Order: sequence, then C-alpha cells, then structure tokens
Amino acid sequence: MPSPVRSDRECMEYDVVIVGGGPAGLSCAIRLKQVDPALNVCVLEKGSEVGAHLLSGAVFETRALDELIPDWKDSAGKEGGAPLTVRAQDDRFLFLTKTKSFRLPTPPQMHNHGNYIISLGLLGRWLAQRAEALGVEIYPGFAASEVLYDGQGAVIGVATGDMGVDREGQRTAQFQPGMELHARQTVFAEGCHGSLTKTLIAKLNLRENSCPQTYGLGVKELWEIPAEKHRQGLIIHTIGWPADAATYGGSWMYHLDNNMVSIGYVVGLDYQNPWLSPFEEMQRMKTHPAICQYLEGGRRVAYGARALVEGGFQSLPKLTFAGGVLIGDTAGFLNVPKIKGNHMAMKSGMVAAEAVAALLADSTSGYGAECVAYPEKLRQSWLWQELYQVRNIRPGFHFGLWLGLIHAAFQTWGGWRLPYTLKNHADHAQLKRAAAAAKIDYPKPDGVLTFDRLTSVRLSNTMHEEGQPVHLKLRDPAIPLAVNLPDYAEPAQRYCPAAVYEVVEQEGQKKFVINSQNCVHCKTCDIKDPSQNIDWTVPQGGGGPNYTNM
Repeated sequence: MPSPVRSDRECMEYDVVIVGGGPAGLSCAIRLKQVDPALNVCVLEKGSEVGAHLLSGAVFETRALDELIPDWKDSAGKEGGAPLTVRAQDDRFLFLTKTKSFRLPTPPQMHNHGNYIISLGLLGRWLAQRAEALGVEIYPGFAASEVLYDGQGAVIGVATGDMGVDREGQRTAQFQPGMELHARQTVFAEGCHGSLTKTLIAKLNLRENSCPQTYGLGVKELWEIPAEKHRQGLIIHTIGWPADAATYGGSWMYHLDNNMVSIGYVVGLDYQNPWLSPFEEMQRMKTHPAICQYLEGGRRVAYGARALVEGGFQSLPKLTFAGGVLIGDTAGFLNVPKIKGNHMAMKSGMVAAEAVAALLADSTSGYGAECVAYPEKLRQSWLWQELYQVRNIRPGFHFGLWLGLIHAAFQTWGGWRLPYTLKNHADHAQLKRAAAAAKIDYPKPDGVLTFDRLTSVRLSNTMHEEGQPVHLKLRDPAIPLAVNLPDYAEPAQRYCPAAVYEVVEQEGQKKFVINSQNCVHCKTCDIKDPSQNIDWTVPQGGGGPNYTNM
C-alpha cells in the first residue's frame, strides 16, 4: 500500500474506489461484485445521500439494466423494487413558433416504445441498495476533492476534503482532516464535467486526440397538474421557439404517474448571444399554448438544473491512464439525438468493471497499472456502435437550426453512412461581444406559471454549510469586471440558473459577487465562462441540492 500523501490523514485501502454514486458508478460497483465477490469496492458520493444530486428528464432505456439485473421486472412496482412503473405510451415531436405548434414526424431515435419515464434519483437509490447487498461500501456525504498520485505519476486513489475550515481557509476548532482512499484502480464516475476528471484530463493530456467536449444546460421542474389534464406515459419534445435559429435548444414534457409532470428545457452551451439566459428561456417556454395548457391550474413542486455532455463520439477523451479509468457522463457517454445517456453511463460502468476485474485478477498488477482492455471492450459493445452512428447529428447544428435539421434528416431517414466526422468546438469560445448581440427582453415572472431564480433555488433544497471556503474559485479576481463585464456584459449573471453571480454597485463602485450558497452544482460557470476564469470545486461533503425524486 502506498504511503499517505499527507501525514495528518488516515488511509483506507480498497481494490477499487469509485468516485460518484450515479448510474455509471453504481453499475460499475454492482458488476465488479458480480464478477468477483471478493473484490473490496468503495463508492464515494458527494451528495448527502445517493440520488441527492441526480437529475435527468428522464425517459429510460432498459438495455443496460436488462444486462446488469435481468430479473428487475419481477420487483418493479413492489415495495423495495425497481422504480420503473410508468411505460412510455405516446411520442409527440413539435415545432414551436411564438404562438403555434406543428407536429413533426418523430425521429426514429426518439421512439420510446418499451422505455419508461422515471426519476433518476429513485433509480440511483435502488441501485445503491442492490450494490450494498452485494457488499459494496457506499459513503454519501464524502466529496472527493483531490486525486492522489505516486512518484511515477500513476493515480493511487483520492482524498476527501478537509472539514472545519473557514472561508479564509483557516482551520477552526471543528477541523477534521480528509481521508485518503487508496486503490489498485480508481474509477471516475463524477457525472458531467467532473471536477477531478477536469484535472486528470489536463495533467495527463487525455484530450490530445479528441475534440473539445461540448455541453448543454438542462433546467427542470416537476409539476403536479389537474387530473383531467394528465396523460400518463405521454412524451412531448419540442424545438423552435423560444430559441432563435442560431441556438441549439429544445424542451421536454414527460407525464409520470400520480398527476406528476417532468418539464424542462435544454440550451446548447455553444450559444452565441451573451444576453441569453437558459433559465429565462425555460420560463418563456412554459407560456407557449402547447405547453401551458397542461400546467394551468397546477403547482410547481421541485426545481433543478445540471449540465449534460453533448460532444458525443469525437469528444471522448482517452479513457484510461495509469491507475484508473473514466466512465459515464464524466467521459462523455450520451446519445444526444436519442436524448438519453443513462443506459450508456450504466453500460460503460459495466464494461469498465469487467475489464478492471480481469486486470486485478492478474497477480502481477499492483498499483498504477493501466486497464488497456477497457476501451478495447467498449469498441466491441453496442454502446460504441450506437455513439458512432449518431456522431454527426449534434455537430450539424453548428450551422444553425434549418441546416442542422436537414443534415440530421439525411442521416436519420435517408440512412446515409457519412464518411466524415464533424469537429466540435469549445463552448466558451463561441460568445459574441455584447455590443454585437441583440438584447433579449425577458418578461417578469408572474409567480404562477413563471418564476424567478431565487424562488426556484429554494425548491431544490440546496444547502451549504455556512462559513466554509467558497467552492467557486476565480483564477484572476479582476477578470469579471475588467474583461467579462465590458466585453460580454458579464454573462455569468445570466447563464447561471441559480443566481450565484451578480454585479452590484457599492459606494459608487461595481463589485462581482459570488453567492456560492445558491449553487446547484450544474457546473455551467466552469464550462461557459468566456475567460475560463472560474473553477468549480467540490464544497464540503453533503453540500448542494437535495433532490428527492428528480
């Protein structure tokens, strides 16, 4: 076992440490124990409980779950059983203008026959129970804040953050050092734009042979609507208004059971207008006649937001390195045309588990071995083929809505096997200067159908321990006012869906304020800041949103 990296921290040793308790990490843990029950496996989850930070639409394709837990249907709907009970019934794909809607043919990838409308949080909690029953150790409320390396640069594990540190970084009377968790293999399953994965990619140059990752921001609400308006199993997707033709965006509405509806809006973070606010676009979308007809008379019960990976096949980084692997959203496994990633996240975790278990079974592989079999096994799986086939659809929308739709149609209905692979670009580099972009006049919220951000954040149950260091760090504190404000009207005020950032005037001087207590951990700021000046890091374990059934 390697020596502690920091002498004041205790160490625990495992065969495998998994960073992240989402569908990828939990599927990896379950498969590891299925392959070799003797493996000592640990899952670290930064949320207060498994599922607290999970948010997705979500229409769920069961392909990976069928492979992982073949008998899941036997318990579905029963107490303690799989939380998959609402079958998809009716797909509708709409093009919206400001006042009208036009039904379009549903693209084949968006046909949901056999799929289920679910709460990803509930699925995560159920998977955690299955993992623990197999002997996996799961530690919620423990945020991995540091990657540990040996003298040769191989990953040997992670460390959790120190507790009891004040805003100035000084130790208080309640100080407790973090814990080091050493592992023969460390699996990073942090979700979209993982904070540790970001450092790994930079330090180990894992993106040397891939395009930049691109992202979307999804803003979601749960509504309870009148029974007479509820259509269990109904699935609606829209494109068009309120986005302009240069902006990639669209909405969803999924009718769950018990008169509940999941509704949300996704904006591609390669948008160009710095005056755009994804949160406000979501609020505007709800006022469209095709949407508000379901919501009127209902009440909003939950809110959340998170970024999602959209780069696809050409934006996958190198997936292995000495001592560890990348899986799930943190690696970039999401099928944008299908609007699904959970099945891919699970499958990548399962494939990684099989490769890692085989590696660890080789007695000659100690700390720091590279699991080169993992990407090879992925290339032989349905996941790889699925992602490759749709690789050009999302990048086609870089040319605008209409050319993007035509390009997608030739591939989807025409069956074209395109010999080329379109490139992706970095989202933060796409913003126009504020002076060259049209301002957007967003209406004030009515408090019935549309809402402000602070009211919304309260519905996310977001909490952070008072007095802890700010987890949103500026590389240069001068840039927001010296560069971003004059050039881009400081877009952080608008792209953040939680009112974290604002420019205020105090005694005649402008000041950039970070309200980190509002942060819902969507990581948009780390992605979209045009100066790449914001680093999202983990707060103390357990902080952030506490989603119940998102």
